[in-house]
Amino acid sequence: MKKLLIISLLFIAGNALAAPKIQHWTSANGVRVFFFPADSLPMMDMRVVFDAGAARDGEKHGLALLTNGLLAEGAGEWGTGQIAERFDGVGASFSNSSHRDMSVLSLRTLTQKELMETALETFKVVLTQPTFPLDAFERERKRLLIGLESQKQSPKAISDKAFYENLYNGHPYSHMASGDVDTVNALTIDDLKAFYKKYFVAKNAVVALVGALSREEAEKIVDNVFSDLATGEIAPALPEVSALPESKNIEINFPSTQSHLLVGQPGIKRGDADYFPLYVGNHVLGGSGLVSTLSDEIREKRGLSYSSYSYFIPMREQGPFLMGLQTKNETAQEALDVLLEVLERFVAEGPTQAQLNAAKKNLTGGFALRIASNSKIVENLASIGFYGLPLDYLDQYISKVEAVTLKQVKDAFKRRISPSKLVTVVVGDTSQKKAKN
Repeated sequence: MKKLLIISLLFIAGNALAAPKIQHWTSANGVRVFFFPADSLPMMDMRVVFDAGAARDGEKHGLALLTNGLLAEGAGEWGTGQIAERFDGVGASFSNSSHRDMSVLSLRTLTQKELMETALETFKVVLTQPTFPLDAFERERKRLLIGLESQKQSPKAISDKAFYENLYNGHPYSHMASGDVDTVNALTIDDLKAFYKKYFVAKNAVVALVGALSREEAEKIVDNVFSDLATGEIAPALPEVSALPESKNIEINFPSTQSHLLVGQPGIKRGDADYFPLYVGNHVLGGSGLVSTLSDEIREKRGLSYSSYSYFIPMREQGPFLMGLQTKNETAQEALDVLLEVLERFVAEGPTQAQLNAAKKNLTGGFALRIASNSKIVENLASIGFYGLPLDYLDQYISKVEAVTLKQVKDAFKRRISPSKLVTVVVGDTSQKKAKN
């Protein structure tokens, strides 16, 4: 898209000319709207985000996921087949998903008047008039339960679950979005309706719009689609994440040929002051794939794992700092030792100036791909709105990365990462590991 290419080049070149600005307003009933005009294609992307993710499940784990999943299974006078036909008939694409922090509904449609009107009408009914039909509820719950049973045969799923449970220790982030067999079995349609009524409200919503629209057209779309949403209230703040008082080591026996290793601790929130030093530094440590320090030590020098990684997942509250790899059961302890040694050395010494320069060049050079389509822009826009990031966040990204210094990276890692207080999860055939030792 020509216009997006120009914007990307402006970012990369650091040109003084400003890219088109994100426009923001709040609707009459409290919906927070973030709009970016992009008229190179006759299309519109809309992403609606509610603070209604798994962190709002309470003790009914799986509730947010199942509620979101049933929205398009019946709405108004339509069943799931009719809803799908209405979107397909006008070439529109609808999707929905649920995560720890948020519940998401997305729409892509052509902006030709009659096509867009049908797509928006269907989206509005799905959003504001879900019927939660009993047959769909039982079907989707059964599907979720089958998925939970299959996860018991997945070392990755087992390690993920153990990692989050031990990292967050009862915090709303501690359980998986899919819940567990007991909690999902106990859910009722009334639970879903109550969750929807509480959280799928105007003041708890962020709407991102990108496409060939004027500001006036965007305002009309928002007023039309969201006017029937109850005003409601913003979801209350989540509790703070507690620091780990000490290390935890969890070893789970599983009959697999490889061991799955996860190591980490609470990391950072979205908008954290240390975000860019930690983000750029982690690109050197384990965020840059096969050219990272972890990969060099674990894969290239020792051949212990095909890939290893580290990353931060910033969230409403402190998301995890996470490192991981897969290796043969016999080499699990050796791989873990190397992983921890690399982390300790990186926290103590930081990267070299040459490594930092290469990381910054790689991150700024790849930034254009992050805004290379309307769908990617609308995703960024929704995150900016949901997490309260500055409206010029995308404009400032490259300059923020380039401004990171070696001293800042070293200081941030020493303050924020404690190698002596980590959750370590190993899932694999422990008998092979012990026999090796």
